[in-house]
Amino acid sequence: MKKLFKIFLLLGFLVAGPGLNAQSQNDMRLNEFLVINTDDFEDDFGHKGGWIELFNSSYGTVNIGGCYLTNDPANLTKYVIPKADVLTKISPRQHILFWADNQPFRGTFHINFSLENSKEIIFVASDGKTIIDRVAIPFEKLDTNVSYGRLLDGEGDLIGQEGWQVMERTSPSTNNAGVDEVPPAVIIKQIDPYGVIMAITAMSVVFLALILLYVVFKQIGKYNIKKSRERSEVATALTGKPKVANVSAEIYAAIATALHAYNQDSEAHDIENTILTINKVTKNYSPWSSKIYTLRETPQK
Repeated sequence: MKKLFKIFLLLGFLVAGPGLNAQSQNDMRLNEFLVINTDDFEDDFGHKGGWIELFNSSYGTVNIGGCYLTNDPANLTKYVIPKADVLTKISPRQHILFWADNQPFRGTFHINFSLENSKEIIFVASDGKTIIDRVAIPFEKLDTNVSYGRLLDGEGDLIGQEGWQVMERTSPSTNNAGVDEVPPAVIIKQIDPYGVIMAITAMSVVFLALILLYVVFKQIGKYNIKKSRERSEVATALTGKPKVANVSAEIYAAIATALHAYNQDSEAHDIENTILTINKVTKNYSPWSSKIYTLRETPQK
């Protein structure tokens, strides 16, 4: 029974594996391409040529080994991406570049067609049938060393040109947007090289926070006083007597004793450390029954 269960489990993995792989491949996008390259990015052989950039739009690693790139809708398996290359595993939100130089013998990332005579670029799943993404090449918009790419990496319509634009400058293997943006820290440093504005801003925030805290606590105090007065007025209206704090009898006794002592001249001492009081002490027991007298005293010299 256990062996039969293991066999069914293995068959399930074998059936579901290709589907899961294809689902991951569906996250890949054609992201940017350059048709004519005379003075742009060079390949690892020092040659300049057209290129195609793919982007992994997911947050998981995608293996594109076994997928296809083509420029011919009638031949979707024109260039197969090798499966044995570990570099075909694209990390989350990362790019991969293929050289469209029609020289596939140079390696995995050199495909067997060029873009000068192509009308479109098509990225096909590993089944050789499913078109994941495709884009037409707008030759009328492009010039030498001018690329065409998505406004934002991986975003926009699939199988269309919605969300694409002529790039101000090429950005192979990097983000299409934000490359030339100056970081906020650099802008602040240019505006305020000595940090005066930053210091004033920080102090203003602190003082503003203190003022707000003062106002809040002040209003809370006023609200509590108001509510206390309202409760006192309600208690007076119900009992006919003003509400008096609940004071214990011991406190009243202590206050009365203190007032009595203050009014007695004999007990009102201005300087306490000069007063000596001697009271007569009477013994309520017989010395003969006390144990201390049965002890032997220590001899004295």
